[in-house]
Amino acid sequence: MMEPQLWDWISPLVISTALVISLVFAFYGFFPKPKRNSVRLNPTTSRFDHDRTVSTVTSNVGSLNASGGDTVADVIVVGAGVAGSALAYTLGKDNRRVHVIERDLSEPDRIVGELLQPGGYLKLLELGIEDCVEEIDAQRVYGYALFKDGKRIRLAYPLEKFHTDVSGRSFHNGRFIQRMREKAATLPNVRLEQGTVVSLLEENGTIKGVRYKNKAGEELTAFAALTIVCDGCFSNLRRSLCNPQVEVPSCFVGLVLENCHLPYANHGHVVLADPSPILMYPISSTEVRCLVDVPGQKVPSIANGEMENYLKTVVAPQMPPEVFDSFIAAIDKGNIKSMPNRSMPASPYPTPGALLMGDAFNMRHPLTGGGMTVALSDIVVLRNLLRPLRDLSDGSSLCKYLESFYTLRKPVAATINTLANALYKVFCSSKDEARNEMRQACFDYLSLGGMCTSGPVSLLSGLNPRPLTLVCHFFAVAVYGVIRLLLPFPSPKRMWLGARLISGASGIIFPIIKAEGVRQMFFPATVPAYYRAPPVKGETKCS
Repeated sequence: MMEPQLWDWISPLVISTALVISLVFAFYGFFPKPKRNSVRLNPTTSRFDHDRTVSTVTSNVGSLNASGGDTVADVIVVGAGVAGSALAYTLGKDNRRVHVIERDLSEPDRIVGELLQPGGYLKLLELGIEDCVEEIDAQRVYGYALFKDGKRIRLAYPLEKFHTDVSGRSFHNGRFIQRMREKAATLPNVRLEQGTVVSLLEENGTIKGVRYKNKAGEELTAFAALTIVCDGCFSNLRRSLCNPQVEVPSCFVGLVLENCHLPYANHGHVVLADPSPILMYPISSTEVRCLVDVPGQKVPSIANGEMENYLKTVVAPQMPPEVFDSFIAAIDKGNIKSMPNRSMPASPYPTPGALLMGDAFNMRHPLTGGGMTVALSDIVVLRNLLRPLRDLSDGSSLCKYLESFYTLRKPVAATINTLANALYKVFCSSKDEARNEMRQACFDYLSLGGMCTSGPVSLLSGLNPRPLTLVCHFFAVAVYGVIRLLLPFPSPKRMWLGARLISGASGIIFPIIKAEGVRQMFFPATVPAYYRAPPVKGETKCS
């Protein structure tokens, strides 16, 4: 590693170089025109036609009047996971009539959605649901520990300027969701119902509600001025409302380590293993979640013992010695689960009467634990947009107004998404020597302290989700890696490796940013939708 005195002299040059690269990228050739979202207005029918297969059914009701088993609300929320439950409570608190339809209201049992970054906790405070992390044995998280080739570094969240209660939280996902559902159900104007939504109801291009089967198997319809789809990563409704481009870069294999003492208490732990990272964090006072990343879409079979052999022979030797025995014991216990890791940039079709939220709308690799922070941040944005409106019934006007949602959410969401997807690629081992140099440079850069540690960790924690800060630090790592290669004496081989390192770094981050949308991510104020005003009809606040 470079001497501290030398780095103190070089660090301004590194950061400045990274900033120049970032600005050149932003202004030169990566400023796309606004997407048309494959939506066109048919002048003969005044319908919004989409270049896609629409999983909706046409409603013949003609209005929102309902009878018999049909119900009417201001908002229908499809799904009662983290996003759906938080949204239901938030809108209900603003005196909206909310009907939540969830496929299964029993406690979920998942291996992700268990780590809430400090930025996400701040959103809980803003929404008034911070008490949902209480009474579930949630653990405070104050930072991360990073392990590579026998070396380890501790990365603390920059929490000095915040109240002492602000930190990350880790917990059982199901317990957290049940607490949020219970809180939403305390509001008299929020109705939670177990049922499976079959389709969206469409009339003249506007979504009027949903058709669903209740717990008894009866097929019913529910109507609302606005239907918000939050039915998770396996959404069967998203194709009606967006252009899903889902990638599955890897799978997580999950275990629970019991009575395990992590090297750093109240910290997340990331092991830069071969071939890909291992993540650990406490989920209760006696349990630690371990997530082993397996690249690709297939994992060794759990049923025939291939997974047990893989974990013991490939993964276990790379674990920190403090957790080795607990890891082996968890494998022997046999409660091993797996799930695919999905990423999907937000690519919505603005549709009157409907909106997508949560993992149904936008996903990123779960390595950084940013999913709940994005979802809660989106809810804050949507709440602030809807608060001035009393009447949501004018679907076309509301749709045009809510196009600003997609722009206002973008800087925060795209920063967290880009960091997650880029960091995963950097943290994976590779046969490419330049990629491995980038991986080592990242570890060493984070070890330097000062702004080289606090800057990236503030991005990771969701406390400072600024796109330009992300790009600057990403290229600062690359430039730092090149400087390490060239000192003390450059050689043609090392210069070529340095050039490949910069090229590889660009090849990682630029496609991710392009998919997220450069203009909305870096220059949201240049997007016309940024300035959309509420429809005149509904300027008074909800009462």
